Amino acid sequence: MRRIAALLAAVLLASCGAAPANQAEAPPPARTAPSGLDLVTLTVTGHGRSHAFTVEMARTASQQEQGLMNRHALAPDAGMLFPFDPPRPASFWMRNTLIPLDMIFIRPDGSIARIAANTVPMSETPVAVTEPMTAVLEIGGGRAAQLGISEGDRVSWND
Repeated sequence: MRRIAALLAAVLLASCGAAPANQAEAPPPARTAPSGLDLVTLTVTGHGRSHAFTVEMARTASQQEQGLMNRHALAPDAGMLFPFDPPRPASFWMRNTLIPLDMIFIRPDGSIARIAANTVPMSETPVAVTEPMTAVLEIGGGRAAQLGISEGDRVSWND
């Protein structure tokens, strides 16, 4: 009887243990926007506060050319990130963009160089910076001011 109890205890303990070391944890599923672009979490930090956005990654030239054109709305904590590798001067316009946007120009060190607030929908006037940028973040027009985001704040994301 003791043997059966000991065997039963061993079986119960084995079934409650961790998975064998050779079974790696599956990576989290990729998050994809309805546009087909990858979604990443981006954080803006400065002046003792931090705010997270979920942004679409416009990585390719064609994705960057399309940007947020023809969108009728953008959620308050959503946006699009245009990464550049290598960093370069950046120039954007609002052709076929139906909603106002804040364009946030990000230096290679992650600091914000410029915020072009409430850019004018459908405008073909360039919004640019001449120093090399590592990325440009577009969020809803006026959102940067609402959140207290300013030049010099830091932007980070995992990609």
